[in-house]
Amino acid sequence: MTVTQRKTRQAPPTTSPGAPVKHRRLPALTALVLLALAVAGAAAIATATFPRGLLVLPLVALAPPLAWYAVLREGVRRSVGLLVVGLMLAVALALMIVVGPLLGELAVVAALASALAAARAAFATRADLPRAPRPERAVVFWNPKSGGGKAEKAKLDEEARRRGIEPVKLKPDDDLKALVREAVAGGADALAAAGGDGTQAIVAAAAAEHGLPYACVPAGTRNHFALDLGVDRDDVVGALDALVDGRERRVDLAEVNGKVFVNNVSLGVYAQAVQREGYREAKLRTIAKTVPGTLGPDGTPLDLRWDGPDGREHASGAVILVSNNPYRLRAVGAGTRTRMDTGGLGVAVFEPGRGRGNSPWLQWAVPDFEVRSDRPVPAGLDGEAVVLDAPVRFTSRPGALRVRIAPHHPGASPSAGLPDSPTDALRRLIALAAGRER
Repeated sequence: MTVTQRKTRQAPPTTSPGAPVKHRRLPALTALVLLALAVAGAAAIATATFPRGLLVLPLVALAPPLAWYAVLREGVRRSVGLLVVGLMLAVALALMIVVGPLLGELAVVAALASALAAARAAFATRADLPRAPRPERAVVFWNPKSGGGKAEKAKLDEEARRRGIEPVKLKPDDDLKALVREAVAGGADALAAAGGDGTQAIVAAAAAEHGLPYACVPAGTRNHFALDLGVDRDDVVGALDALVDGRERRVDLAEVNGKVFVNNVSLGVYAQAVQREGYREAKLRTIAKTVPGTLGPDGTPLDLRWDGPDGREHASGAVILVSNNPYRLRAVGAGTRTRMDTGGLGVAVFEPGRGRGNSPWLQWAVPDFEVRSDRPVPAGLDGEAVVLDAPVRFTSRPGALRVRIAPHHPGASPSAGLPDSPTDALRRLIALAAGRER
């Protein structure tokens, strides 16, 4: 189903290409040439291996549904199912090696990967943001353990002091909310967080409450919030420059039952897995153990009820993902948010077997959303395990947060300039290569 569009409540920042058109022509041309080589190579391999090479297709096509069948089961049925899937893929690989020229196939894959990289460079986007005045007393709260110790390895405290920013090192038993309140009461006029997205949410919420500028320092493991804000995730130290000579924009925050989140809240299978002991040490194994008890034929159905975009009540969904602005889940650049200022929530529900010919993902945008249940609801809130009282109410806070971005960082999501479909991507690459797209 198409995403329901909602009118933006505020003017978005102006975006511009990451480089002038003449400098984007080369990556666009490179992408087109590599794509043509990959298509030609694939056609040559298919012709050379016909008809024996066609045996690979049914093996690869049947593996995913069989794997899903196995994941929904436990014990012997799961083991046998996964073993058969492994054998099918092994036979497919053997056929590729024996029947077809393996080096040629690897070359096709390499050409496709290189074409994608060149296309991303051609579509790279920057936000044209106004420069903001330097704060007089900026404070950065940093977690030395987050992201495998990224901040500590980068000597973030020393780099912060060198820029006139006061670093506050977090210890395991610290109350971050209390530390932030203390800093604000002591005269802090800008706040930054260097840690995971849970840390970011607490500091961002405080900054929004007091109307202070906020900077996101990507010192966590995945740094999803930093990515969609347009912060360079590989530049931990450079992100501090946002509080020196940064540019400013306003973005949305979201709440669930009064708790602020910056990325998303997940209900359903993932949320059930997050609650389990040992999840942090073995995430995939824990999720695999959770699936049969929830989605399997002998599992207990989830007690979650919600209204869909058609206005009707639903009582299903393996995963319900409510996000601060919609994610791109079925397009080029999937897994990111193109904008952080739409003034709405993204709702995505995963329902396997939703209907023949339909995508298992149902996705739409709303200003608020509610999930009803007869008991407390386990949830993953920005990756942290929580239990929420029902009904679970979500709402957007449009333009609540003043974000500072370092001047050398993009300031826009990496998917902001990406096309919505492969067809659109090809059309735009041709236009760029010809110097026609502005």
